Amino acid sequence: MYDATQPSDPTTQPATRPEYPNPLEELGPGIGNKAISLKNVRNCILRDFSIYEGGHFGILATAVDGLSIDNVKIDTNRDGMDIDCCRNVRITDCAVNSPNDDAIVLKSSYGLGFARDTQNVTITGCMVSGGYQEGTMLTGEFKKITPKYTMDKKGVTHHVSRTGRIKFGTESNGGFKNIAITNCLFDDCQGLAIESVDGGVVDNVTISNLAMRDIDSCPIFIRLGARLRGPKGTPVGAIRHVNISDVIAQVKSVRYSAFISGIPGHDIEDVHIQNLRLIYPGGGKGSWTRREPWEEVKGYPDPTRFGGEPAYGFYLRHVDGLELIDIDMNTKAADVRPPFFATDVKHLYLEHVTANRSGNTPMFMLQSVKDFTAVRVSGVPDTHLDDVGREDY
Repeated sequence: MYDATQPSDPTTQPATRPEYPNPLEELGPGIGNKAISLKNVRNCILRDFSIYEGGHFGILATAVDGLSIDNVKIDTNRDGMDIDCCRNVRITDCAVNSPNDDAIVLKSSYGLGFARDTQNVTITGCMVSGGYQEGTMLTGEFKKITPKYTMDKKGVTHHVSRTGRIKFGTESNGGFKNIAITNCLFDDCQGLAIESVDGGVVDNVTISNLAMRDIDSCPIFIRLGARLRGPKGTPVGAIRHVNISDVIAQVKSVRYSAFISGIPGHDIEDVHIQNLRLIYPGGGKGSWTRREPWEEVKGYPDPTRFGGEPAYGFYLRHVDGLELIDIDMNTKAADVRPPFFATDVKHLYLEHVTANRSGNTPMFMLQSVKDFTAVRVSGVPDTHLDDVGREDY
C-alpha cells in the first residue's frame, strides 16, 4: 500500500507534470480565457484591485513597454501574471496564489511572429504561493490544499507538485535581460526557476532577499535546454551573468536539491550565489547517489522531469563558472546523499560552506570537473584540483 507520508523513490517512479483543472478553461469560441489581456501597449498602470479565478492568465501582457503593476492580488487556478516580450516593467507589492500553475512569470515567446526579449524588469515586495485553496487568500482564510496524488496506468502513485512560483520561461525565444528581483516571499510552492529552452539569452540578472517556506521541489532551478519551439534553425540560447544572494529556503520534498544544468556542449555560465541557507528534510536513500538525472535536452524544463537528484543540496551539470560563497545547508533527518554532486563542470569555486553529512558520506561527488577550488568548507581541507575524472571528497 502506498503511504502518502513517505517520499516517492525517483529510481522507480517517473516524474510527472502537475495536472491542471480543465473545466474553467473550456470556454466557447471567441471567448478569451484571460481576466486582463494587453498587447502592444505603452505606459500602462494596473493598481489596487483583485482577481479571482482569472482563467488561463490573470494578467497577460504581451509587448507592453512601460508597465507598472502595483498592489494587485490574484487568487486563481492557472498563471497569475505573464509578462511576455515586455520592457521597462515594475511589479511591486503584489500577492499571487496559483496552486495549479505559476504565479509571476516572465516570458519571451514567439507570439508576435518574431523574437523579442523581455528586459529591464523589477519584481519587488511580492508574495507567491501555490499551497492555498483558490479564493482563500483573498478572503484571508488561507486554507491549505490537501496533498495531491495521482495513479498512472501501471498503478504507481505519484505526488503532484504545486507550482505558484516566480519563473523565467518556459517560452523563451527572445530571452531575458537586465532583471532584478528582491524582497519576495515564496510560500508552499515550487522555488525560483530560471529557464531558457527556446533559443533566448538570459543575461545580467540579480536576485536577492528571498524567503521561501515549504518548497515543493528545487529551491533554485536554473536550466538551459534545447526544446527550441520556434522557427526552424533556432540556435540554443544561453544563461550567463546571474547573481543570487541572501536567500533562505525550507524545502519539504526529499527528492529535490538546488539544480543548475545546461546540456552537452552548452554550459550555463558565470553564476554567483552568496549567503544562501537551505534547510532540507533529509531521508534520501543510498541508491539515489547512483542515479544520474535525465538530460531531457529537448524536454519541458520542470524539476519534476529529471527524476530526482543524487545530492541533497546542489546538483550541477554542464556549468562553466560557478561561485558558491557563504552557503549553509542541513537536513532535518539523516540523508546518505552528499551535499554536492558536480558533473561536466568547469571553474567551480566554493568558500565558507557548511553542510551536514551522514557517516562517511563525502561532501562532494565530482566527475569530469576542471578547476575546482574549495576554501573553508566544513570537514574538507582547503583544496584545488585542476582536472578531476571521478573522485569523492
